Amino acid sequence: MTPLERDRAASPAALADLRALMHAGDPLGGAPAGLRTRIPAGRRARRSAVLILFGALDRIDAAASVSAVPDELDVLLTRRAPGMRHHPGQIAFPGGGREPGDADLVATALREAEEETGLDPTGVEVLGTLPEVPLPVSDNIVTPVLGWWRSPSPVAADAAESVDVFRVPVAELLDPAARGTSVLDRDGFRHRGPAFALGSRFDGGVVWGFTGILLASLFDRLGWSLAWDASREFPIEA
Repeated sequence: MTPLERDRAASPAALADLRALMHAGDPLGGAPAGLRTRIPAGRRARRSAVLILFGALDRIDAAASVSAVPDELDVLLTRRAPGMRHHPGQIAFPGGGREPGDADLVATALREAEEETGLDPTGVEVLGTLPEVPLPVSDNIVTPVLGWWRSPSPVAADAAESVDVFRVPVAELLDPAARGTSVLDRDGFRHRGPAFALGSRFDGGVVWGFTGILLASLFDRLGWSLAWDASREFPIEA
């Protein structure tokens, strides 16, 4: 059995971890630090959803890791277009606001993911939803939808909303050398949170903010995280 075949055979274990998480009474163990905020009174919040989509890569470019997850396990991320009104240029999960034709917020997440990446939503197994998260910076209340890419389809950036689409190996995100703390100074406040530095083949971007906090919380709850140095700082310009 080749390393890739071995890792693909191990994927059901990762899927079992994700399913077990969704059967837990409190999948994130309460509101993650950094997301314990509210939309200020008097401001109208928009209902939104993001798709946190895990899957199994057909090919592995990186060397085998020492991670607890199979090397081929990946998560889908996008880089938002610089002209977007909210969170321009940030690396994020695909997602957006609910529209009148959406049956529910799961439908919103799948529709937005299809629009932003071109994926075929019929190949996605929806595992469930995580507790909604208020984002005062954009007046959104976001429902994260957790999915498994049962039948992966080709993806590509949509110039209007996303300029890059990444299938990032989870083992690379869990590598302690890739982890650190984002530091953003804005409006007289310093914001800190867990972050992940992507490799050069992903243009060396940093996953931070809402996306970084959610990923870090998921990895911790799943038991996938390795010890990392929180004193390593990634300055953010936004």
